[in-house]
Amino acid sequence: MTKLIPALILSLPGLLGSAIAAELSADKVSEIVGVKATTTSDGVVRVGWPRKDVEVQVDGLTMRPFMGLGAWAAFQKTDDGAMLMGDTVVFQDEVNPALDAALANGLEVTAIHNHFFFDEPKVYFMHIGGCGDDPDKLAHGVKAVWDAIKEVRKANPQPAKRFVAGVVTPGKLDTDKIAGIVGTKGDLQDEVYKITIGRNAEMNGMKFDGSMGLTTWAAFAGTDDLAVVDGDFAMTANEVQPVLKALRAADINIVALHNHMNGETPAIYFTHFWGKGKASNLATGLKEALRAQADAPKAGQSHKMMSK
Repeated sequence: MTKLIPALILSLPGLLGSAIAAELSADKVSEIVGVKATTTSDGVVRVGWPRKDVEVQVDGLTMRPFMGLGAWAAFQKTDDGAMLMGDTVVFQDEVNPALDAALANGLEVTAIHNHFFFDEPKVYFMHIGGCGDDPDKLAHGVKAVWDAIKEVRKANPQPAKRFVAGVVTPGKLDTDKIAGIVGTKGDLQDEVYKITIGRNAEMNGMKFDGSMGLTTWAAFAGTDDLAVVDGDFAMTANEVQPVLKALRAADINIVALHNHMNGETPAIYFTHFWGKGKASNLATGLKEALRAQADAPKAGQSHKMMSK
């Protein structure tokens, strides 16, 4: 017993440090993010950023941020730290820089989609989440996402209307090389080479598969030197973040993240992508994303968002 006391005393600084790190403070969140944080009656700390820097019209109406053009992040204390949820207003050229910043700072990207029709310029919304033992890290992640967006607008005040790297025109592709890299053969039609990979799930007691639309697919067009690939990954929740990271590591743009169905088991999410470059590089990026998906924890296994 006497030997345990010195050990406990020596461990106290670490224990106290952990307790301090887990403290959720509106003042500290304000200091880190750079905007005033508020605390709700139920103890949630919130920060907001109204997007006034770009004028947006929806159906001819000039939008005010209070009508749904405000980015926000909310922090809630947990038993071992804090959890984060948020929604970030992004224009098309901001989506992937913001996504990269989120992933690089230990946050998860949980949805990317539209909220409007007939909006000019096009507006999208990127939902983020995270949890961990240090709320400050989560706050730094939010700041990094918002800063990435601001850097894009600083370089170009108005949102871009297309991706860079040239215009792709349909042509001849080395389809055997693409298939060899990806590891799956596809079909060639109208100068488009499309690879489709099905998977299985269950809904209302019935099993269904790729024939019903549960597929990961990638369509290549262009030439070997300059091609585009667009497609869709069908993923369980545990596979989403590894696939996003692998696609972005290959410089393939994420253009949507959402669900296509309700009530399926396991729950399936879909990320749509668009990449431009050498066909072999795009195929390699797709292969790496498939490998990351295969290595992800299986549905039903433990999955916990962690801030790093």
